[in-house]
Amino acid sequence: MKPNETLTYSHPVQSPSMTPKLPIEQAQSTSSPIERELSWTVASSLFASFKYAAAGIGYAFTTQRNFRIHVVIGSLAIGLALFLHLEAVKVAIIVLTIGLVLALELLNTALESVVDLTVQQTFHPLAKIAKDCAAGAVMVSALSALAIASSLIFPPLFDWFQTTVGS
Repeated sequence: MKPNETLTYSHPVQSPSMTPKLPIEQAQSTSSPIERELSWTVASSLFASFKYAAAGIGYAFTTQRNFRIHVVIGSLAIGLALFLHLEAVKVAIIVLTIGLVLALELLNTALESVVDLTVQQTFHPLAKIAKDCAAGAVMVSALSALAIASSLIFPPLFDWFQTTVGS
């Protein structure tokens, strides 16, 4: 197939109207089969690659509550670090740990989507293990980021609070 051709997907057993709709499909609300460019082809340009990455981040932000929570808390941590005039290395460490949490949240979302696609809304113990482990990876990284940010932000915040309120 050529790069600009589209692939029409329909489930071999179900008609397109019986196929469960994903959030992106619901927004389109069409009863025709899903049409999409071939996902395994190489992006036509660097701009296209960034566009696809931004689409993934946008999808996670609009559909994943935990991703939004991590973005808000991470933004607050960075804002607080800048307000307290932390050294650049400390701010970089905080940014890095927040980036790790967000990256793992994106991978968790991708893995959950692939597992859901594979098991097609049925229960399978291996699917549960895969989803639980991916969620656990996000939790471990989030707790680590919280510990790191706390150890870097709380001492200067405590000092600032004492000098501002205590005087």
